[in-house]
Amino acid sequence: MAFSPGPFACRISACQIEALPFGCDLFRRFAVRPETLNPKLWTRRSILRAFPAALAPLFLRRALRSALAPSPAAFVSLGKRESHTAASRIRFDLKRLPFRVENCETPARNAPETMAGGVAVFDYNGDGRPDVFFTNGANIATLKKDSPKYKNRLFRNDGNGVFTDVTDSAGLAGSGYDVGVAVGDYDNDGHLDLFVAGVHHSTLYHNNGKGAFTDVTVKSGLDAHLNRPDPEYGPLWAEAAAWVDVNNDGLLDLFVLNYLQWEYSTTPLCASSNFVDYCSPKFYKGQPNQLFLNKGDGTFENVSEAWGIRNHVGKGMGIGVADYDLDGRPDLFVTNDTDYNFLFHNTGQKFEEVAFDAGVALAEDGAFISGMGVDFRDINNDGLPDISFVALNNQTFPLFQNSGNGQFHEITTPSGMRRLSLGMSGFGAGLYDFDNDGWKDLFVSRGHVESISMPGQPVDQHNTVFRNLGTGGKWAALTEEAGLTAARPARHRGCAFGDFDGDGRMDVVVAALGEQAEIWMNRTEGAGHWLAVALHGARSNRDGIGARIKVVSRSGTQYNHMTTAVSYASSSAGPVHFGLGPDIRADLVEIYWPSGIVQRLKNVDADRILTVTESSR
Repeated sequence: MAFSPGPFACRISACQIEALPFGCDLFRRFAVRPETLNPKLWTRRSILRAFPAALAPLFLRRALRSALAPSPAAFVSLGKRESHTAASRIRFDLKRLPFRVENCETPARNAPETMAGGVAVFDYNGDGRPDVFFTNGANIATLKKDSPKYKNRLFRNDGNGVFTDVTDSAGLAGSGYDVGVAVGDYDNDGHLDLFVAGVHHSTLYHNNGKGAFTDVTVKSGLDAHLNRPDPEYGPLWAEAAAWVDVNNDGLLDLFVLNYLQWEYSTTPLCASSNFVDYCSPKFYKGQPNQLFLNKGDGTFENVSEAWGIRNHVGKGMGIGVADYDLDGRPDLFVTNDTDYNFLFHNTGQKFEEVAFDAGVALAEDGAFISGMGVDFRDINNDGLPDISFVALNNQTFPLFQNSGNGQFHEITTPSGMRRLSLGMSGFGAGLYDFDNDGWKDLFVSRGHVESISMPGQPVDQHNTVFRNLGTGGKWAALTEEAGLTAARPARHRGCAFGDFDGDGRMDVVVAALGEQAEIWMNRTEGAGHWLAVALHGARSNRDGIGARIKVVSRSGTQYNHMTTAVSYASSSAGPVHFGLGPDIRADLVEIYWPSGIVQRLKNVDADRILTVTESSR
């Protein structure tokens, strides 16, 4: 199917329209699917699913904003606090890498052109220094890398700020139009492997442990399910992926996030008399995601239908992994582009989609938004993973706080994030403690999905870091104050995180369409002490993915968990980072392994990487 809205046929009878106080124009405008409008099929749940995004702009938005908006006095108080902290806290210096995302942008504005730009941070050669991998585009007409400029890139971190391009020797140049990347050691051999998600073609690379990778897509059994047209949904456009041990058997399984049904066009699909730009996905058909169980012999089994994934069709953009109800099983949060978000609750043998019940299907306005990159971590140090994701301008960067009873409540407005982010567009997002004060901050790689700026909607944007102000639950937006205007604004896409120079301060790498990649070296003065926990699973998977970690120090208690699924189309693999503020040691480090084993270490000195191998009991 072409990536174009086409004619929208509102196939309901006159009597059906009269039964509702709306006409076809409303359904066209708000993308209510005509097939949902048969009154014989209506239930309370189906009505709620069919209409909230359509009705919200008419009835809910003004009331919600009025009810949730902080008072002007609150803005003044927050502003003073922001200005007091902005000058002295989080700060980055810019370093460039000789790589740019080549997206093959055409006059017809084919959809994949604006979605490229995933990035991964991982130690591919085991030397203790995090390296950087970028996905890259291809000839959009053929989806083939027919020029060296389209090669994916792997940069080895040699230390002292030097990165060397080792793409060819590593065998990671790729062959198709690649978008996303996921890092994980799927065979538990101690070497991190790569899954590269792409448009109509995805690739699994096995790390041979000698600085090189082998394409094992066919050998693994994935090729037949990823790279051949689906009988219902056609060629699959994989946007991102996550490695996660869904059944806690010690083997990493693969969740693949699919986006839209699309085919190449030589003519503009969405044009006005004045300009051509990318079509909104609002009316386009989506695709189901996929789940592959690791069989332990280098092959994977497609269990998408059996585990309840295939029957939820979306337009996936971001994937976050966390055990939100602390039942010992990893759950999945998926942002969808102009559609309902998914929250897949893991029951042990299948997933149940519970986004409506949990309160995370829609943001506070009740309207569909362009959900992009996501991170699924505890932001208020109560031990419960929260949800942060980003969207386009006038849609905010929603924050959902975990209530601890299977429910979330949105805090975008009361936290100040609504006011701070309303004029911004974001793609990547990551929750890390950049000033090591014990509170996770939010870094957002910014840029719009369109290619032409409009009034109030700039396409090229600076990145921003939102500093977590602590117990008050407020945030401060730092752009120029954090040094992020050292690079000119750009159409930024994915971002990934790691401590590139080993100084205990988390750094950031960002990809951008048609611009050199950015490494933002964290130079925050007065940053606190820190502890990084590197996990080696025994009964659990080798990476310790899914392990929850509690750290107690004199200043308080905080929580994090091991996952490589962060941001948009990106992946960050490394020790789990904790800022300790003024504390020179952690009184307690408590690790809850996916196997069920609980491991405790006491009186751990700060400012180092703590390597923990899973105990036998």
